[in-house]
Amino acid sequence: MKIISWNVNSVRARVDNILSYISRAKPDMLLLQEIKTQDENFPYEEFKKIGYSSYVHGQKSYNGVAILSKNKVKNINRNLFKDDLNQSRIITGEIQIKRKKVELINIYVPNGNPVDTEKYEYKKNWLKKFITGIKKRLQENPNLLIAGDFNIIPEDIDVYDFKRYENDALGRLEIQKKFRELLNLGFYDVYRLKYKNKIEYTFWDYFANSWAKNYGMRIDHFLSSNNLIENISSININKSPRSKIKPSDHTPIELEIN
Repeated sequence: MKIISWNVNSVRARVDNILSYISRAKPDMLLLQEIKTQDENFPYEEFKKIGYSSYVHGQKSYNGVAILSKNKVKNINRNLFKDDLNQSRIITGEIQIKRKKVELINIYVPNGNPVDTEKYEYKKNWLKKFITGIKKRLQENPNLLIAGDFNIIPEDIDVYDFKRYENDALGRLEIQKKFRELLNLGFYDVYRLKYKNKIEYTFWDYFANSWAKNYGMRIDHFLSSNNLIENISSININKSPRSKIKPSDHTPIELEIN
């Protein structure tokens, strides 16, 4: 089974790019972040025509997450915890992988910048509530797969110049510690598990010619609970969509799970 995570930076603006990518990558499931549209304006029909059902937690102009799937996803939940600002940043659902009931958790973590504002406090509180919610979910189901745009640079090697980001809301030590706190619940950062020291990025800003200069960062992740690691066969960052016309500033991460 191929499960892909991608911050598309507006599903309606990028729908042609997304459809083109799906035709090549042929995912079983596509977890989207930053869809930037309300539920009623999501392009359900475009995806239905190519065999995908859409499960959406949208918001006007900002945020929003969705799951596209060839197969039915059960127990869709948009309320893992109460968001302080009622923003649409999380959607979960259950699938069956062999004999395991797997809960997929698709997230779009707040950016948090600038750090001296309420936006940063919101990010810290969001992560605190999220970690508490995950602890509870693990008690009910040990088979969890968390994916999405975490807006966290886990380690120095995950950005082209860490000095520029050590006091940024993506790279601050207390934010990195939240990522490690998640891992310490019993998760693996799948990309880093497979590639100990490899330097690859999932995001390149639109500004300062970042894509051409490879001024990127790895802020999109798959976290797998211990119970699922044996089922994961590969993970790949596919840079090709970032080079297209009108691209998202993020690129897809492709996970193969048996």
